[in-house]
Amino acid sequence: MSKLDRLDIKQLRIFQALMREKNASKVADQIGLTQQAVSEQLKKLRDVFEDRLFIRKANGFIATPFAESLSIKVDSILTEFQGLVSQTHFDPKTCHDTFVIAATDYAQQIVLPELISQLRTLAPHLKLIIRDFEIDKLNELMEKGKVNLAIAFPDFIPETYPLITLYEEQHVCVTSPNSSILEQEVSLESIAAFPNIIASPSRPNFKGSIDDWFKGFGLTRNVMISAPCFSVVPMYLKSCDSIAFLPAKAIEDLDLVTIPLNKSPDSFDVIAAWHPRYNDDALLNWITSLLKQQYLAGL
Repeated sequence: MSKLDRLDIKQLRIFQALMREKNASKVADQIGLTQQAVSEQLKKLRDVFEDRLFIRKANGFIATPFAESLSIKVDSILTEFQGLVSQTHFDPKTCHDTFVIAATDYAQQIVLPELISQLRTLAPHLKLIIRDFEIDKLNELMEKGKVNLAIAFPDFIPETYPLITLYEEQHVCVTSPNSSILEQEVSLESIAAFPNIIASPSRPNFKGSIDDWFKGFGLTRNVMISAPCFSVVPMYLKSCDSIAFLPAKAIEDLDLVTIPLNKSPDSFDVIAAWHPRYNDDALLNWITSLLKQQYLAGL
């Protein structure tokens, strides 16, 4: 049996207690052992380290030079072990970690600016990586720890992931102030037939998120342009005569006209989700608490 195999945490704790008290009976009372048990553990320590460690005197012990030097190392080891089993208080001001957020183009515009502002203020040493949301790779990235938090829509997230719903969003039909559709009597049929622009950030195609809603009315949209992100759609609307369905929060303060409809697509949730492996992660729990304060405080 190696020397390491003959050591255990209890022996190291007894050693440190003897260094502190220099008295076996006091140590026995503190740790809850008999004095004989303390003496037996001390004998094992002497055998392992091949040193007397403590020399008896009239009212206790005197540590040997080797024990004095060993105590510094043992104290460090016990501190590390204590950290493994203790729930230390998380202090964002002293956090030097790196946190990775995968977010849709929409979430990068609407959710992240305020969150980033809070993080820079409250956790000034925290490093952030914001990466585009990759629906086909999300689970792999999160399982490997390459993404800590995802901010997106529920349909994009594996069902087994914990999540919080931040708020409810609604698609609205918009166009530029100069669009010819504003001169027409608008109906769902005319909206579907008019040139549409969609944002398809996950996969480049002509399928939009509300196509199924139109199909419920027996209509197929005339999608002419598929853009890679929401942020460029307003510019495209102004460059060509077309319409688009965009999330309501994404068009605030933009020079676009909302086209009122007598029927609207179903609302949808904006959520933050994470892999179950991070359920007890102090940094993630703190960041999600900021999101809850930001969006759920009034509920």
